[in-house]
Amino acid sequence: MGSPRRVPAELHGRPFHRDEALALGVTARQLQHSRFVDLFPSVYRLEDTLMTPRAWVEAGRLALPGDAHASHQTRLVHLGVELGPLFPLHFTVPRDLHLAAKPSKLFLHRTVALPPVDDGGVSIAAALTGAASILRLLDVVKLADWVLHRGHVRVHDLRRFTETDHWRPGADELRRALELVDPGSASLPESELRCLLVGAGLPRPESNADVHDADGRFLARGDLVYRWLKLLIEYEGRQHAFNVAQFERDIHRYGGLRGGAWAYFQATSSMLETPAATVRAIHQLMVRQGYTGAPPSFVGRRWQSLFEVPTRWRHDARRRGRDSSVAQQPQIRR
Repeated sequence: MGSPRRVPAELHGRPFHRDEALALGVTARQLQHSRFVDLFPSVYRLEDTLMTPRAWVEAGRLALPGDAHASHQTRLVHLGVELGPLFPLHFTVPRDLHLAAKPSKLFLHRTVALPPVDDGGVSIAAALTGAASILRLLDVVKLADWVLHRGHVRVHDLRRFTETDHWRPGADELRRALELVDPGSASLPESELRCLLVGAGLPRPESNADVHDADGRFLARGDLVYRWLKLLIEYEGRQHAFNVAQFERDIHRYGGLRGGAWAYFQATSSMLETPAATVRAIHQLMVRQGYTGAPPSFVGRRWQSLFEVPTRWRHDARRRGRDSSVAQQPQIRR
Protein backbone atom coordinates (compact mmCIF):
# COMPACT_ATOMS: atom_id res chain seq x y z
CA MET A 1 0.00 0.00 0.00
CA GLY A 2 1.42 3.37 -0.98
CA SER A 3 2.07 6.16 1.48
CA PRO A 4 -0.76 8.67 1.89
CA ARG A 5 -0.18 11.67 -0.34
CA ARG A 6 -0.93 14.32 2.25
CA VAL A 7 -2.12 14.38 5.82
CA PRO A 8 -4.14 17.48 6.75
CA ALA A 9 -2.31 19.74 9.20
CA GLU A 10 -5.27 19.57 11.59
CA LEU A 11 -4.48 15.90 12.35
CA HIS A 12 -0.86 16.38 13.35
CA GLY A 13 0.27 16.20 16.97
CA ARG A 14 -2.91 14.83 18.53
CA PRO A 15 -5.30 11.88 18.45
CA PHE A 16 -8.27 12.14 16.11
CA HIS A 17 -11.44 10.27 15.23
CA ARG A 18 -11.95 8.45 11.96
CA ASP A 19 -14.94 10.65 11.10
CA GLU A 20 -12.83 13.81 11.40
CA ALA A 21 -10.13 12.36 9.16
CA LEU A 22 -12.67 11.35 6.51
CA ALA A 23 -14.26 14.80 6.64
CA LEU A 24 -10.83 16.34 5.98
CA GLY A 25 -10.32 14.22 2.88
CA VAL A 26 -8.38 11.24 4.23
CA THR A 27 -9.73 8.04 2.70
CA ALA A 28 -10.58 4.83 4.54
CA ARG A 29 -7.83 3.12 2.56
CA GLN A 30 -5.27 5.69 3.66
CA LEU A 31 -6.18 5.06 7.31
CA GLN A 32 -4.99 1.47 6.84
CA HIS A 33 -1.45 2.69 6.16
CA SER A 34 1.18 2.15 8.86
CA ARG A 35 1.57 5.90 9.19
CA PHE A 36 -1.74 5.89 11.05
CA VAL A 37 -1.62 4.14 14.44
CA ASP A 38 -4.76 2.68 16.02
CA LEU A 39 -5.29 3.86 19.61
CA PHE A 40 -8.88 2.81 20.14
CA PRO A 41 -11.56 1.70 17.68
CA SER A 42 -11.94 4.55 15.14
CA VAL A 43 -9.33 6.65 16.99
CA TYR A 44 -5.90 7.21 15.48
CA ARG A 45 -2.69 9.16 15.73
CA LEU A 46 0.10 9.74 13.27
CA GLU A 47 3.16 7.59 13.90
CA ASP A 48 5.29 10.60 14.89
CA THR A 49 2.76 11.96 17.40
CA LEU A 50 3.94 11.87 21.02
CA MET A 51 1.22 10.52 23.28
CA THR A 52 1.27 12.46 26.53
CA PRO A 53 -1.11 11.52 29.36
CA ARG A 54 -3.42 14.35 28.30
CA ALA A 55 -3.37 13.05 24.73
CA TRP A 56 -4.34 9.58 25.93
CA VAL A 57 -7.26 11.00 27.89
CA GLU A 58 -8.41 12.85 24.77
CA ALA A 59 -8.10 9.64 22.75
CA GLY A 60 -10.29 7.86 25.28
CA ARG A 61 -12.86 10.62 25.11
CA LEU A 62 -12.97 10.34 21.30
CA ALA A 63 -13.54 6.60 21.55
CA LEU A 64 -16.62 6.96 23.77
CA PRO A 65 -20.07 8.53 23.38
CA GLY A 66 -20.46 12.20 24.21
CA ASP A 67 -22.12 11.50 27.56
CA ALA A 68 -19.09 9.59 28.86
CA HIS A 69 -16.96 11.91 31.01
CA ALA A 70 -13.40 11.56 32.32
CA SER A 71 -13.55 10.60 35.99
CA HIS A 72 -11.44 9.32 38.89
CA GLN A 73 -7.73 10.26 38.60
CA THR A 74 -8.12 10.37 34.81
CA ARG A 75 -10.13 13.59 35.12
CA LEU A 76 -7.34 15.22 37.15
CA VAL A 77 -4.82 14.75 34.32
CA HIS A 78 -6.56 17.68 32.64
CA LEU A 79 -5.42 19.87 35.56
CA GLY A 80 -1.80 18.76 35.27
CA VAL A 81 -1.48 16.17 38.03
CA GLU A 82 -0.73 12.51 37.33
CA LEU A 83 -0.80 10.01 40.19
CA GLY A 84 -1.57 6.36 40.11
CA PRO A 85 -1.59 4.24 36.96
CA LEU A 86 -2.56 6.05 33.77
CA PHE A 87 -4.25 2.91 32.45
CA PRO A 88 -6.95 1.99 32.43
CA LEU A 89 -8.38 5.42 31.67
CA HIS A 90 -11.51 6.00 33.74
CA PHE A 91 -14.72 7.41 32.31
CA THR A 92 -18.23 7.54 33.75
CA VAL A 93 -21.49 7.32 31.80
CA PRO A 94 -25.03 7.92 33.19
CA ARG A 95 -26.66 4.86 31.65
CA ASP A 96 -26.35 1.20 30.90
CA LEU A 97 -23.87 1.23 28.04
CA HIS A 98 -22.31 -1.77 26.37
CA LEU A 99 -19.65 -1.15 23.76
CA ALA A 100 -19.27 -3.30 20.68
CA ALA A 101 -15.50 -2.89 20.87
CA LYS A 102 -13.80 -3.44 24.21
CA PRO A 103 -10.34 -1.83 24.39
CA SER A 104 -8.20 -2.91 27.33
CA LYS A 105 -7.04 0.62 28.23
CA LEU A 106 -10.51 1.94 29.10
CA PHE A 107 -12.59 1.34 32.20
CA LEU A 108 -16.16 2.53 31.92
CA HIS A 109 -18.08 3.19 35.13
CA ARG A 110 -21.87 3.37 35.05
CA THR A 111 -24.06 5.46 37.34
CA VAL A 112 -27.74 6.28 37.46
CA ALA A 113 -26.97 9.85 38.61
CA LEU A 114 -24.16 11.71 36.84
CA PRO A 115 -22.35 14.22 39.07
CA PRO A 116 -21.75 17.79 37.86
CA VAL A 117 -19.47 17.93 34.80
CA ASP A 118 -17.43 20.51 32.89
CA ASP A 119 -15.13 20.49 29.89
CA GLY A 120 -12.56 18.41 31.77
CA GLY A 121 -14.96 15.72 32.93
CA VAL A 122 -16.81 15.16 36.18
CA SER A 123 -16.43 17.71 38.97
CA ILE A 124 -13.22 17.73 41.02
CA ALA A 125 -15.11 16.48 44.08
CA ALA A 126 -16.61 13.62 42.08
CA ALA A 127 -13.23 12.80 40.54
CA LEU A 128 -11.55 12.60 43.95
CA THR A 129 -14.40 10.47 45.25
CA GLY A 130 -13.94 8.07 42.36
CA ALA A 131 -10.18 8.06 42.82
CA ALA A 132 -10.66 7.25 46.50
CA SER A 133 -12.53 4.09 45.48
CA ILE A 134 -9.51 2.68 43.63
CA LEU A 135 -6.34 4.31 45.02
CA ARG A 136 -4.44 4.06 48.29
CA LEU A 137 -5.46 6.46 51.04
CA LEU A 138 -1.98 8.02 50.82
CA ASP A 139 -2.47 8.82 47.14
CA VAL A 140 -5.94 10.25 47.69
CA VAL A 141 -4.58 12.67 50.30
CA LYS A 142 -1.80 13.70 47.92
CA LEU A 143 -4.27 14.39 45.11
CA ALA A 144 -6.61 16.27 47.43
CA ASP A 145 -3.75 18.42 48.75
CA TRP A 146 -2.68 19.20 45.18
CA VAL A 147 -6.08 20.42 43.96
CA LEU A 148 -6.82 22.26 47.21
CA HIS A 149 -3.49 24.10 47.21
CA ARG A 150 -4.11 25.32 43.65
CA GLY A 151 -7.64 26.45 44.37
CA HIS A 152 -9.45 23.97 42.13
CA VAL A 153 -11.79 23.04 44.98
CA ARG A 154 -12.36 23.80 48.67
CA VAL A 155 -12.34 21.40 51.60
CA HIS A 156 -15.94 22.40 52.27
CA ASP A 157 -16.93 21.34 48.75
CA LEU A 158 -15.27 17.96 49.15
CA ARG A 159 -16.84 17.32 52.54
CA ARG A 160 -20.27 18.36 51.29
CA PHE A 161 -20.00 16.03 48.28
CA THR A 162 -19.19 13.06 50.52
CA GLU A 163 -22.36 13.85 52.44
CA THR A 164 -24.80 14.55 49.60
CA ASP A 165 -23.41 11.72 47.45
CA HIS A 166 -22.51 9.36 50.27
CA TRP A 167 -23.80 6.43 48.21
CA ARG A 168 -21.06 6.75 45.59
CA PRO A 169 -18.09 4.36 45.74
CA GLY A 170 -15.19 6.18 47.36
CA ALA A 171 -17.24 8.60 49.47
CA ASP A 172 -16.31 6.89 52.74
CA GLU A 173 -12.66 6.67 51.71
CA LEU A 174 -12.51 10.34 50.72
CA ARG A 175 -14.11 11.32 54.02
CA ARG A 176 -11.27 9.52 55.83
CA ALA A 177 -8.70 11.18 53.58
CA LEU A 178 -10.05 14.62 54.47
CA GLU A 179 -8.88 14.05 58.04
CA LEU A 180 -5.30 14.10 56.72
CA VAL A 181 -5.39 16.79 54.01
CA ASP A 182 -3.55 20.09 54.23
CA PRO A 183 -4.18 22.76 51.55
CA GLY A 184 -0.87 24.36 52.51
CA SER A 185 1.07 21.48 51.01
CA ALA A 186 2.54 22.56 47.67
CA SER A 187 3.74 19.27 46.18
CA LEU A 188 2.93 15.57 46.09
CA PRO A 189 6.15 14.51 47.88
CA GLU A 190 5.54 17.04 50.67
CA SER A 191 2.08 15.61 51.18
CA GLU A 192 3.42 12.07 51.21
CA LEU A 193 6.10 12.82 53.77
CA ARG A 194 3.61 14.56 56.06
CA CYS A 195 1.21 11.60 55.84
CA LEU A 196 4.00 9.17 56.68
CA LEU A 197 4.86 11.12 59.83
CA VAL A 198 1.24 11.36 60.95
CA GLY A 199 0.50 7.75 59.99
CA ALA A 200 3.38 6.61 62.18
CA GLY A 201 1.84 8.45 65.13
CA LEU A 202 4.16 11.47 65.21
CA PRO A 203 2.81 15.02 65.62
CA ARG A 204 1.52 16.75 62.54
CA PRO A 205 3.98 19.34 61.15
CA GLU A 206 3.05 22.68 59.58
CA SER A 207 3.20 22.86 55.79
CA ASN A 208 5.17 25.58 54.00
CA ALA A 209 5.75 27.66 57.12
CA ASP A 210 8.16 30.56 57.59
CA VAL A 211 10.66 30.35 60.43
CA HIS A 212 12.41 33.27 62.15
CA ASP A 213 15.19 33.73 64.66
CA ALA A 214 14.75 35.05 68.19
CA ASP A 215 14.88 38.62 66.89
CA GLY A 216 12.15 37.99 64.34
CA ARG A 217 14.45 37.88 61.32
CA PHE A 218 13.35 35.55 58.54
CA LEU A 219 15.45 32.41 58.28
CA ALA A 220 13.73 30.11 55.80
CA ARG A 221 10.47 28.63 54.60
CA GLY A 222 10.17 24.92 55.24
CA ASP A 223 8.11 22.32 53.45
CA LEU A 224 7.35 20.78 56.84
CA VAL A 225 8.04 22.53 60.12
CA TYR A 226 7.97 21.52 63.77
CA ARG A 227 8.15 25.04 65.11
CA TRP A 228 8.15 24.00 68.76
CA LEU A 229 11.13 21.71 68.14
CA LYS A 230 12.89 24.17 65.84
CA LEU A 231 13.03 21.50 63.15
CA LEU A 232 12.63 22.15 59.44
CA ILE A 233 12.09 19.29 56.96
CA GLU A 234 12.59 19.90 53.26
CA TYR A 235 11.93 17.64 50.29
CA GLU A 236 14.56 18.11 47.61
CA GLY A 237 13.58 16.73 44.21
CA ARG A 238 16.05 15.93 41.47
CA GLN A 239 15.68 19.41 39.99
CA HIS A 240 17.43 20.79 43.08
CA ALA A 241 20.50 18.67 42.38
CA PHE A 242 20.75 19.22 38.62
CA ASN A 243 19.62 22.85 38.41
CA VAL A 244 22.60 25.04 39.35
CA ALA A 245 20.47 28.13 39.96
CA GLN A 246 18.13 26.16 42.22
CA PHE A 247 21.10 24.70 44.08
CA GLU A 248 22.47 28.19 44.74
CA ARG A 249 19.06 29.36 45.98
CA ASP A 250 18.91 26.41 48.36
CA ILE A 251 22.31 27.33 49.83
CA HIS A 252 21.12 30.85 50.61
CA ARG A 253 17.66 29.63 51.57
CA TYR A 254 18.91 27.51 54.46
CA GLY A 255 22.16 29.28 55.22
CA GLY A 256 20.52 31.11 58.10
CA LEU A 257 19.83 27.83 59.87
CA ARG A 258 23.48 26.84 60.15
CA GLY A 259 24.98 27.28 63.57
CA GLY A 260 21.66 28.23 65.14
CA ALA A 261 19.06 26.49 67.22
CA TRP A 262 17.15 25.20 64.20
CA ALA A 263 17.79 21.72 62.82
CA TYR A 264 17.33 20.79 59.18
CA PHE A 265 16.40 17.46 57.59
CA GLN A 266 16.68 16.99 53.84
CA ALA A 267 14.44 14.28 52.37
CA THR A 268 14.92 12.90 48.85
CA SER A 269 12.86 10.84 46.44
CA SER A 270 14.83 7.71 47.28
CA MET A 271 13.96 8.13 50.96
CA LEU A 272 10.26 7.94 50.13
CA GLU A 273 10.90 4.44 48.80
CA THR A 274 11.79 3.37 52.36
CA PRO A 275 9.10 5.20 54.35
CA ALA A 276 9.65 3.55 57.74
CA ALA A 277 13.40 4.21 57.67
CA THR A 278 12.80 7.83 56.71
CA VAL A 279 10.31 8.36 59.53
CA ARG A 280 12.76 6.80 62.01
CA ALA A 281 15.51 9.16 60.84
CA ILE A 282 13.28 12.19 61.28
CA HIS A 283 12.18 10.93 64.70
CA GLN A 284 15.81 10.64 65.81
CA LEU A 285 16.36 14.27 64.86
CA MET A 286 13.16 15.24 66.67
CA VAL A 287 14.48 13.57 69.83
CA ARG A 288 17.76 15.49 69.54
CA GLN A 289 15.68 18.65 69.32
CA GLY A 290 13.85 17.80 72.55
CA TYR A 291 10.90 15.62 71.47
CA THR A 292 9.75 13.35 74.32
CA GLY A 293 6.60 11.88 72.82
CA ALA A 294 5.89 8.34 71.72
CA PRO A 295 8.17 6.87 69.04
CA PRO A 296 6.80 6.07 65.58
CA SER A 297 4.79 2.89 65.17
CA PHE A 298 4.53 0.89 61.96
CA VAL A 299 1.96 -1.64 63.07
CA GLY A 300 -1.76 -1.10 63.37
CA ARG A 301 -4.42 0.47 61.20
CA ARG A 302 -3.19 4.07 61.25
CA TRP A 303 0.00 3.19 59.37
CA GLN A 304 -1.20 0.26 57.30
CA SER A 305 -4.30 2.04 56.00
CA LEU A 306 -2.10 4.54 54.15
CA PHE A 307 -1.02 1.86 51.69
CA GLU A 308 -4.20 -0.15 51.19
CA VAL A 309 -6.31 -0.18 48.02
CA PRO A 310 -10.08 -0.44 48.60
CA THR A 311 -11.20 -4.06 48.68
CA ARG A 312 -13.72 -3.83 45.86
CA TRP A 313 -11.10 -2.46 43.45
CA ARG A 314 -8.68 -5.28 44.33
CA HIS A 315 -11.43 -7.70 43.37
CA ASP A 316 -12.05 -5.84 40.11
CA ALA A 317 -8.32 -5.91 39.37
CA ARG A 318 -8.25 -9.69 39.68
CA ARG A 319 -11.19 -9.88 37.30
CA ARG A 320 -9.48 -7.57 34.83
CA GLY A 321 -6.45 -9.83 34.96
CA ARG A 322 -8.61 -12.60 33.52
CA ASP A 323 -10.48 -10.40 31.07
CA SER A 324 -8.91 -7.17 29.82
CA SER A 325 -12.10 -5.86 28.27
CA VAL A 326 -13.91 -2.70 29.30
CA ALA A 327 -15.32 -3.39 32.74
CA GLN A 328 -18.83 -2.39 33.66
CA GLN A 329 -19.54 -1.61 37.30
CA PRO A 330 -22.98 -2.56 38.67
CA GLN A 331 -25.39 0.33 38.59
CA ILE A 332 -25.28 2.53 41.65
CA ARG A 333 -28.64 2.95 43.32
CA ARG A 334 -29.68 5.27 46.09
